[in-house]
Amino acid sequence: MIGFLKLLSRNRLSLAGLVVIIAVIFVALVTPLLPLPDPDVIDTKNRFKTPFNTDAILGTDHLGRDLMSRLLWGTRLSLAVGFCAAFLAALIGSSIGIISGFYGKHVDNILMRGIDMLMAFPYILLALAIVAALGPGLFNALIAVAIVNIPFFARNIRGVTVGITHKEFIDAARLSGMTDTRIIITEVLPNVFPVIVIAMSTTVGWMILETAGLSFLGLGSQPPQADLGSMLGEARAALITSPYTSVVPGAMILIIVMAINLLGDGIRDALDPRLKSGVLSSPRPRTLVADYSKTKNLDASELLSVSNLKTQFHIGNRNYKAVDGVSIYAKKGACLGIIGESGSGKSVTALSIMGLVSSPPGIITEGYVNYKGIDLIQTNDQKLRSLRGGKISYIFQDPLSSLHPLYTVQQQLEEAILAHQNLSKEEVYQKCIELLKSVRIPNPKQRAKDYPHQLSGGMRQRVSIAMALANDPEVIIADEPTTALDVTVQAQILSLLRELTSQRGLAIIFITHDFGVVSQICDEVAVMYAGKIVEYGPSEMILNHPAHPYTSKLMGCVPEIGKGKRKLASIDGLPPMVDKLDQGCAFAPRCQSTISECLTNDIKLRDVNRNMKVRCIKPETHL
Repeated sequence: MIGFLKLLSRNRLSLAGLVVIIAVIFVALVTPLLPLPDPDVIDTKNRFKTPFNTDAILGTDHLGRDLMSRLLWGTRLSLAVGFCAAFLAALIGSSIGIISGFYGKHVDNILMRGIDMLMAFPYILLALAIVAALGPGLFNALIAVAIVNIPFFARNIRGVTVGITHKEFIDAARLSGMTDTRIIITEVLPNVFPVIVIAMSTTVGWMILETAGLSFLGLGSQPPQADLGSMLGEARAALITSPYTSVVPGAMILIIVMAINLLGDGIRDALDPRLKSGVLSSPRPRTLVADYSKTKNLDASELLSVSNLKTQFHIGNRNYKAVDGVSIYAKKGACLGIIGESGSGKSVTALSIMGLVSSPPGIITEGYVNYKGIDLIQTNDQKLRSLRGGKISYIFQDPLSSLHPLYTVQQQLEEAILAHQNLSKEEVYQKCIELLKSVRIPNPKQRAKDYPHQLSGGMRQRVSIAMALANDPEVIIADEPTTALDVTVQAQILSLLRELTSQRGLAIIFITHDFGVVSQICDEVAVMYAGKIVEYGPSEMILNHPAHPYTSKLMGCVPEIGKGKRKLASIDGLPPMVDKLDQGCAFAPRCQSTISECLTNDIKLRDVNRNMKVRCIKPETHL
C-alpha cells in the first residue's frame, strides 16, 4: 500500500484529487454530527437569503431552506449513489466479461450479443427509459445508471480475460485438476482485478454526474429529499435572480467529478508496473541534462568522442549510476565495440550520445559528446534533430518493434530520407531501391511494398540498416543488431557492416555481449562493468592478452570450436546494483585476485601499454 501511494504521489494532479475527495468524503461522513438545521424544513419568510448571512452561510433557496445543510446532505447522498452504482456495474459487468472471455464460443456469443443490444441505445436515452419503466426515485436512478454502464465493464474485462485464458499458466492449472470456478477465482480474477479497479476509478465521477442529471430532470431524488442534481433542478427557475442557488450545487458536482477523474488517472498509472521505471511520467523529447559547467573548446577534428559521460536514473529516493564516467572515441573507417554483461551500461551509453534516454527518470549529470566541435549534450533541439538520422544514425536491437507495423518498407525509408533531404518523389523512390540493394535485399522493388511483419528477422534488420544509411551518415551506433538472429544471418549482417565501414569510411559503435562478434567486426573494444569502462584498447590485443580479470572471465565463457574439450569459465556472483556501489573496484566481490586496496581505493582507468587501458591494480597481463 505504501508503494502504491508513493507511485500515486508522483502525479501531483492525482494527489490533489485524492486530497480533495478524501476531504469531501470526510465532510459527508461527519454531516450528521454537525450542528446544521434540518435540510427539509421550509421557511418561506427567509427565502432567497444571500450567501454569507449570519443565519445561513451559503444562503437559502426558494423555500427558505438552508443551502449549506442541503448541500452537505445532498453531497452525502450523491456520493453514496454514485459509488453504489459503480460497484454494481463493476460487479455485474466484470462477471459477464470474465465468464464470456473464459468460456468463449456459445457462452461468449450469447452474453456479448446481449451487451451489444444494450450498447445499441444511447446510454442517456436508455437510462431515461429504464427510470420511466421503473418509476421516478433515487433507487431506480441508481439501477438505471448501473445498467447503462455494465457494457463498459463487460467489454473491457472480456478483452483482458480472453488474453489471459490462453496463457500457459491457465493450461497448467487445468492440467493440475483445478475446477473452472477455482481457476477463475485464483488465476483469472487476480490478473483482471487491477483493470476492474482502474475502470471503476475512471467511471465513478461520470456515474455521479449521470445520477445528478436524472435528478435534475426530476427522475431521481424526489422532494423534499436533496441531492446535488435535484438542487440544481429546483434552482433553475431562479438562475437569473438568485444564481448562487445554482452555483452552490454545481460547484460541488464540478469539484467531486474533477477530483475523482484526476484520482482515477493516477490510480490507472500507479497500477501500471511500467510507472516504476518512469515510462508513464511524460518523458521529454530528449534526455534531461543537469546544470553543470559547459565546455568551451572542443576539437573539431574529432569525428565523435565521448568524455566523462555520466547518466543516472532517479527513481524515488534511489539514484542508479547507469553510466559513470565513460570516455570513448569513434574513428573514421573503424568499428568500436562496447561489450559487457546485461545491465553494464552499454545501451544507456549509446542512447545518451543521441539524447534518447527517457527523462524522467534518466538524466545526464556530467560529460561531453563531441561531434566535430559540436557538443551533442548541450546543443539545441533543432541542431540535435538535424544530426539524428542524418550524420549520426542508430540501429536498434529489435527491428520488429522499431519499424512501424502499419507502414510499408518504402514509406518508412522515404520518411527517413525526406526528414533530411529535399528530393523529388522519383528521386526518393530510386534512393529507396538503391538502399535496399546496398544491404543485399533480393527483389528490392517488391520488398519495398512489404510490411515489416512480412519480412524475416534478417530482412527486417537489413531494412533498419538501410534506414540508418539513408542520409549518408558518418557515424552509426548499432545496439546489438544481431542478438535475435541465427548464426548464418548474423554472419551476413556483420559482413555487411564491415563492408560498409571500409567502403564508405563510416565510424561504427557496435554494442554487443559476444566476443565472437567483436573478433569479426571491431577494431577497438571498450569493456564495461557497472557503468564504467574497465578495459579499452585494440581488439586484437584484448582478445589475445586480456588484462582485466573481468575481460578474461568473459572470454572464458565463450566456447571455441576446434580447440578440443575445455571447461567453460563462469563468473561467480551477480553484477552489483548501481545505486549501491561500494568504495573501490565494483568487480572486487567477484574477482579471485582481490587485495585490500581493491576494496578501498578509487581505481582509475590507466595506460598499460600501446593504447591499452585497464581499470585494475593488478592486471593479469603486463604488456
